[in-house]
Amino acid sequence: MSYDAFAGYYDVLTENIDYDELAAYYDKLNLRYGGKRGILLDLACGTGSMSVRFAGMGYDVIGVDSSPEMLDAAMSKDHEGIQYLCQDMTELDMFGTIDTAVCALDSLNHLESTDTLRAVFEKVALFCDKGAMFLFDVNTPYKHEHILGDSTFVYETDDVFCVWENEYIGDGATDIQLDFFERDGDIYRRSSDGFTERAFPRGTIEKLLTEAGFEICGVFEYPTDNEPSETSEKLTFAARIKNVKNKEI
Repeated sequence: MSYDAFAGYYDVLTENIDYDELAAYYDKLNLRYGGKRGILLDLACGTGSMSVRFAGMGYDVIGVDSSPEMLDAAMSKDHEGIQYLCQDMTELDMFGTIDTAVCALDSLNHLESTDTLRAVFEKVALFCDKGAMFLFDVNTPYKHEHILGDSTFVYETDDVFCVWENEYIGDGATDIQLDFFERDGDIYRRSSDGFTERAFPRGTIEKLLTEAGFEICGVFEYPTDNEPSETSEKLTFAARIKNVKNKEI
């Protein structure tokens, strides 16, 4: 999976996201279920927009992402109180325990299988302190099959034109192709990125969380407190560590 081109345009193409509101949403869920504003793991932190907000709330933030290009963009922002690590989330290796883990903006949908999803849950659990919260959002199989699948989206700003093409390949998976056309004087220069997103059934996610040592505190229609429906496009999960497994750290 490559984000070489995508990293350079990510912040421009996600200007519609209210990061302040989203960080407040996760902070509210964390505190609701007994979490604290301690050490927070921002898993798949990307360009650090959420990390910056969490640090501003008083969390000690560790941002982890597998893309050096994304982390370069994160480091260009105010990163006081934030430590960034370049790691694959399936091979997470922390220096100590954490009080909260957040994985936002459907980053877990980039995992290729239930085995890799299980590996991430087990790694997060390994580094959770007693009572730690794990909060994340995911796109649903319904969204992949009926909204994203076989659709094309176009984004345009003053400096870049992006064509986002999807192909639904079955079993909750969608191939995504991104073509960027960046203005350079009177011409446009093209670059491309491609990756696959996979949606996992709610029951599978809950089963893997439980097996990893978490208890489910709540599942909501993102980004609300509402109960999900069969046509919910995105879900938020709130889980708390139940069985601490990090005695050897």
